[in-house]
Amino acid sequence: MAASKEDKEIIKGSRYLLLKNSENLHEEEKSKLNKILAINKNITTTLILKDLLKKLWSYRRADKAGEFLEYWCQLALDSGIKHLKSFVKTLQTHAHGILSHCLYPIHTSIIEGFNNKIKLIKRKAYGFNDMEYFTLVVKEAFFSN
Repeated sequence: MAASKEDKEIIKGSRYLLLKNSENLHEEEKSKLNKILAINKNITTTLILKDLLKKLWSYRRADKAGEFLEYWCQLALDSGIKHLKSFVKTLQTHAHGILSHCLYPIHTSIIEGFNNKIKLIKRKAYGFNDMEYFTLVVKEAFFSN
């Protein structure tokens, strides 16, 4: 069944509301979210699955995380939502990298910080062609006490 014009107006512009963690919602946002969830079953299903998928990051054993990922993917496929099916394919394609988080729980923010610091060192060293010296400066920046 197609959504009415009023329903579309309620849903329009709600992307960040739907992406926001439910525990961080203000009362006004909760009210709007409840209206959206009452209007659209697919959004409700997707939001529930989104919150459930967050549990994946709490696993410390790759085998258990893999079982959970398979379970979640099956739930998403069973929902019959077209966009979730394509998302499941993406998750399955990158499952190895996702599950490696259990072994190496490093977030991209840390890596971005390292990269930014190296870029700063490189910018300061502009004009120097000594790669050995550059390597020493990078090591000094990260491994000195």
